[in-house]
Amino acid sequence: MSFPGVFSALNTRLQGTLVGHELSSLATTLPQGMVESQEGYVESLPVEGTNIYIKGKYDLLVKQPDGAYLIVDFKISGPTEEKIAKYQTQLQAYHYAFTHPAVGEPKQVTRLGLIVMYPDKVKFVDGEAVLTFPPKWLEVQNDQVAFVNFIKGIQALLDGPVPPENPDCGWCGYRHLGEKLAGLGDK
Repeated sequence: MSFPGVFSALNTRLQGTLVGHELSSLATTLPQGMVESQEGYVESLPVEGTNIYIKGKYDLLVKQPDGAYLIVDFKISGPTEEKIAKYQTQLQAYHYAFTHPAVGEPKQVTRLGLIVMYPDKVKFVDGEAVLTFPPKWLEVQNDQVAFVNFIKGIQALLDGPVPPENPDCGWCGYRHLGEKLAGLGDK
């Protein structure tokens, strides 16, 4: 399906126009700060009390006027408040990685948020379609205690016994997939 490629291209181009510019130049409703980088990779030390580390690709890193950083996740989607809960753990993971980096100096990150954009209007100018995507800012609260506890829960799950198989479990079918693909499940 070609839609994911289209969304990715739109997302990258929208973000790319912001690097080296004031974030609030996109819209006065957005926080102030200079966009330093786009679509960079970040990796953390293991989360305290676990052997789990964070590794991922963030969307925008913004240096605020006070010198602290803002991590922004860009979404091309309907701008609903439900997005905050959906992406909160992802943004908290980036926060952890920036403040506990595997390499380099930690960054002071004081804000997390989403810029959600959805096509609003279209007009045709000189043979080109021009879409408007009004941005909406959704502030994401940062609760690193809850995040670390979430990761510790994942560690406990990974270290614990394998739960029994359940015929109603959608994930249980994957337990033996590797064996089936390798032809070992037939023996």
